[in-house]
Amino acid sequence: MESLRTIENWPVTTAAAAVVRSDGTVAGTHGPADHRFPLASVTKPLAAYAVLIAVEEGAIELDEPAGPDGSTVRHLLAHTSGLAFDEQRTMAGPGTRRIYSNTGFEVLGDHLAKATDIPFPQYLRDAVLAPLGMTATELPGSPAKDAVSTLADLVRFAAELQAPRLLDPRTLAEATSVAFPGLSGVLPGYGNQRPNDWGLGFEIRGGKSPHWTGASSSPRTFGHFGQSGTFLWVDPDAGAACVALTDRAFGPWAIEAWPPFTDAVLAELRGSGD
Repeated sequence: MESLRTIENWPVTTAAAAVVRSDGTVAGTHGPADHRFPLASVTKPLAAYAVLIAVEEGAIELDEPAGPDGSTVRHLLAHTSGLAFDEQRTMAGPGTRRIYSNTGFEVLGDHLAKATDIPFPQYLRDAVLAPLGMTATELPGSPAKDAVSTLADLVRFAAELQAPRLLDPRTLAEATSVAFPGLSGVLPGYGNQRPNDWGLGFEIRGGKSPHWTGASSSPRTFGHFGQSGTFLWVDPDAGAACVALTDRAFGPWAIEAWPPFTDAVLAELRGSGD
């Protein structure tokens, strides 16, 4: 795909990108497939996937108590537990505001570890990474932000997100639909959004503006971006997913570069009939 070559113009030292069709085939890649990048918050969809598998296995339940009083696993996944961004402080009642929270995912990881008696990084490896063949991916720390991975591995995850083998498709459909509709909140890097739609571990495009995906991205697009200069989106209407990894922290360069890149990818997909 020629659109992927435009990452060569990004003001970064190393970048890699790929597009994966809904049938799991790779439409194109550009850049080093096996270079290991810190994912930052692109860690969260991986962590959420492990939590959802634990739910299907019966180790935990979405609506069981977890986190602040009145909060549940579902609230933590959807950033509506009321926990602050990066500290153990409750800022709102559960289900009343969309407060993006690293702390919430760390509480989630601790909750799952206690329920299963398995450290969260090991659970993630056993439940998600090993079955998908993501051998270069590891979580050395926080389930909110510390995973390290490669383009090749995230291509595998992008395929799983479009044709799940590890989850019931109905579970994934729920996770990528809006949880607690209508809640406003701040989308990091892009300011207050009304509403700030989110699923269970996945951000949902909806009608947000500005946004890190493209102007032509469908409202059903879901995924995540990371402050390390990384993103993964799935656009069900386009029948494709895109992964981009860089070694430069998110900032004005990404705000400027990412949306036209996504629009070019989507245009090329439409032009090729995919």
